[in-house]
Amino acid sequence: MKVVLDTNIFISGIFWKGTSNKIILNWKEGKYTLVTSLEAVSEIIKVLKDFKIKLSDEMIKEWVDLIVRNSVIVEPKEKIAIVKDDPKDDIFIETAVAGNVDYIVSQDNHLLKLKEFRGIKIITPEEFNKICN
Repeated sequence: MKVVLDTNIFISGIFWKGTSNKIILNWKEGKYTLVTSLEAVSEIIKVLKDFKIKLSDEMIKEWVDLIVRNSVIVEPKEKIAIVKDDPKDDIFIETAVAGNVDYIVSQDNHLLKLKEFRGIKIITPEEFNKICN
């Protein structure tokens, strides 16, 4: 099973125990394949650096290294403009299409209200944990 995780899953999973943290633990245990892109990783770095709870640069580097080493990195070839309310979320759709994934997991209503794109289901962390366990 191939999955794209929205930045908000990483942020929630890094800082708090709960549903998103379980998703990250399942990824670390190899229960699914994480698919990402350099643009998506850049977004994670930016959000972690600007987040209200500060992580050291070393911790951010450790997370980025973990993601890069343990995921399939794709390079989106197709520009997709489907998330009208928040166009920067299109990167997750583009990454998912390029990686031919099964799911995009997000807490972002702009993505979630799409429900599906080209057969890729867009679901909440709670829905994904039911599938992944």
